Amino acid sequence: MRRREHQAMDQSRGSAQVADGEKSGPEDDEPLFSAVLTPHRSLSPNGFFLLMAAVAAVSFTAGIAFLMAGAWPVLGFFGLDVLLVYWAFRVNYRSARLYEQVNLTSDRLTLTRVSPSGREKSWEFNPYWVRCHILARSGRASQLSLRSHGKTLIFGSFLSSEEKEDFATSLSGALQDARGGVRI
Repeated sequence: MRRREHQAMDQSRGSAQVADGEKSGPEDDEPLFSAVLTPHRSLSPNGFFLLMAAVAAVSFTAGIAFLMAGAWPVLGFFGLDVLLVYWAFRVNYRSARLYEQVNLTSDRLTLTRVSPSGREKSWEFNPYWVRCHILARSGRASQLSLRSHGKTLIFGSFLSSEEKEDFATSLSGALQDARGGVRI
């Protein structure tokens, strides 16, 4: 299952103690809902090491066989294969650094997308106006989106359809709670 963390925080927090001794309600900046969405990578670092060791062993064995048969230039191509497989996995692991963070407070919903290079892009929405939608598309993966004032922002494209539905349900419930409504 893809690593996805989300938690709805209790909206009925106890009152906070203010410096002068007066009590106040929950602050606007306290998160009511927070989630980090990350792409799934099924091969662990240990699994990657074992896979590369197996690929290197097979390539080395085949290369030695060709070397003994007198086709010594083939040995270099087997080494090149190992390097290309390694490079492809490194590129794949680099793309896994992409993540999206969703934070909901009483006055704003913020979605921040962090690219593999570390560049951040953020969008802010008013929780009273934004809606979380799932667009089911036949033959293709569904789309998870936020809609507000006639504009749509698609996010979580790396999640499975089941995970998108689960997340949409959780976020929609948190948005309803932020608006003061009762979750049905």
